[in-house]
Amino acid sequence: MSARELITEHLDLWTGAVTKKSSSGRGSNGKVELTGVKKLRELILELAVRGKLVEQSPDDEPANIILERAQSEKHRLAKKGEIKKPRKLPGLAEMDLPFSVPDSWEWVQLEDISRDWGQKTPDEDFSYIDVASVDNLRGVTTEASVLSSSDAPSRARKVVQQGTLIYSTVRPYLQNIAVIENEITPEPIASTAFAIIHPLASMPARFFLHYLRSPTFVKYVESVQTGIAYPAINDKQFFSGVVPIPPLEEQHRIVQKVDELMALCDRLEQQTSDQLEAHETLVDTLLGTLTQSKNATELADNWARLATHFDTLFTTEQSIDKLKQTILQLAVMGRLVEQGAGDTPPSALLEKISSERLELAESGKIKLSSRHAALTSQEPAPFAIRTSWHWTHLESLFAVVTDGDHQAPPKSEQGIPFLVIGNLNAGEINFTSCKYVSEDYFDNLDWSRKPTKGDLLYTVTGSYGIPIKVDTDRAFCVQRHVAILKATDSTPRDFIKLLLASEYGLSYADNVATGIAQKTVPLSGLRKMPVPLPPVQEQHRIVQKVDELMALCDQLKERLNQAGETRCQLAEAVVDEALN
Repeated sequence: MSARELITEHLDLWTGAVTKKSSSGRGSNGKVELTGVKKLRELILELAVRGKLVEQSPDDEPANIILERAQSEKHRLAKKGEIKKPRKLPGLAEMDLPFSVPDSWEWVQLEDISRDWGQKTPDEDFSYIDVASVDNLRGVTTEASVLSSSDAPSRARKVVQQGTLIYSTVRPYLQNIAVIENEITPEPIASTAFAIIHPLASMPARFFLHYLRSPTFVKYVESVQTGIAYPAINDKQFFSGVVPIPPLEEQHRIVQKVDELMALCDRLEQQTSDQLEAHETLVDTLLGTLTQSKNATELADNWARLATHFDTLFTTEQSIDKLKQTILQLAVMGRLVEQGAGDTPPSALLEKISSERLELAESGKIKLSSRHAALTSQEPAPFAIRTSWHWTHLESLFAVVTDGDHQAPPKSEQGIPFLVIGNLNAGEINFTSCKYVSEDYFDNLDWSRKPTKGDLLYTVTGSYGIPIKVDTDRAFCVQRHVAILKATDSTPRDFIKLLLASEYGLSYADNVATGIAQKTVPLSGLRKMPVPLPPVQEQHRIVQKVDELMALCDQLKERLNQAGETRCQLAEAVVDEALN
C-alpha cells in the first residue's frame, strides 16, 4: 500500500481519532487534539527514515560512497583548521541500531555527516536566531532580530549559514528544529541553545530535519536527556545519535515526498478543524434556542427540533459539556420541571433560614448584619422567572458567606488539612498532597471559617467560580482564596450549587470579578448575587431531574470516550502494521 493510499484508505480513522486536551477548573475549555492526524504525521516520518516511503533505485550511488566523500571533506576542513577535530564519542558499534535499513543505506552518527561554522562574539550588527525565530511547524526560521554588538545576548555565539540545520537542545520535546533556507543579512548568529548541523557532501538538510523529528530520534533523545522542568540534551549526546543515510538521490526523493504528504496532512488537519468549529457553532446555536425560548410551547418546539438531530449534534465531549450547561441554565430559569399547585412559597423558606440564623447569632457563632432578602427596585432581575419563584440575595440563604484564613498559615507536618485552590479546582475536595496546620491553630479559628458537612465552598481567585459541596466529616480549613458558604439547616445547598455552576452563575462571577493578572470574585459581590428561588418542593424536583440528566450525559460521554479510545488504538494498529 502506497503512502497516499495509507492516508486515503483510513481517512475516517485519521480525522476521527481525537483526544481531549487535559485541563481542570474553569480553564477547562474542551479543546481537542487531532490525535489521528498527529499519528499520521509520525507514521510518514517513520516510513521515510526506514526506507519505506519511496522506491529504491539500483541506479542510485550507494550511501557508502557519499559517506566517503563526507569523511574526506571533514578531514580536509579539520586539516585546514576550519573545523575542530571530531569529538570523541562512543563508536557506532557500541550504539543500538533502532531498525534495519535497505542494503544501499548506511548507519552513521550525526557527528560523521556534518560540520559547524564555529563560534564568535558579535563585533558588529548581526541577525540573532533564537528559539523565537523558529517556526517549528514548518521547520524553517522566521525573520531574525537584527541587534547591535553592544546588545548581543551572552548566548549569541554560534555562527550559521544558509543550509544549516539548528536543533534546540533545551526542552527538545517542543521540537524547535529548523533549516535556514535563505541567505540572511547581516551575518546570522544563533543561540548556544542550538546544536548546529551543516550536512557535508551536498546532502539536503531537510532530510535530517525529518529524521530529527521522527519518533525514532525522539525516543533516543528521551532516553538520554536530563532534567525535569527543563529537560535538555548536551552536544555529546546529540552528536552521538545514529542516523540512517540513504543514497543522495533517494534523500532528495524522500524530502520531496515527505513535504508533499505533510502538506496533505495540513489540509486534512484544517478541514477537520473547520468541521469541528462548524459543529461547535451549530450546537451553540441550537442549544441557545432552548434558553431563549419565550414560553413552554416554544421551548417544546425547539427541543423537538434539537432531539431530531441528537445523534449528530452530541458527538464530542465539548458538545455534551455544553448540553450540561444548558440543562443547568434551564433548571435555574424554572423550565426543567413542572410546577406544583400545592408547593410552599419560597418566602416561608426565607423566614425559616432567618430564624435559624438568629439562633446562631444568639449562640455567638455569627453576628447578624442588615440584610435585604428581596431585590430592591434599583436591582433589575437578571431574567424572568415563574410567578411562584422569588428573587433574593445569596447571603440571605446562608448563615454567613466568608472566606478562609491566612494565605500562608503556620505549617505543620501533620494535624488538620489546609486546602488550597489546587485541592478544589476539579470540583471536589481532594486531600492528596494537602498542607497541614496544627490542631491549636484550627481550634482558634472562628466557627464560620471551619467548613463542615453540608456547607458549600467556592473558589474566588485564579480558577474562580467553582462550587464544591462539603461531603466529608473530616475537619479541615481553607486558604483565603476560597469562600465558605456556611449553611443553616434549611439552606438549599444542592440547588445553590447547581445555580453557581450554571451559565448564569459563571457569567455573574465573570461580571463581578476584579483584577487583571489574577481575577478575584469579591465576597461583597458574591453575597449580593441575585438568586432565583423556587419553592422547596420544586427545588427537590429540579435537583433530582438535573442529577438524572447529568448521569445520562456522563453515560453518553463515557461511550464517546470508549469509541475515541478504540479509534486511537486502531490508528496505533495501522501504524504498527505499516512499519512492521
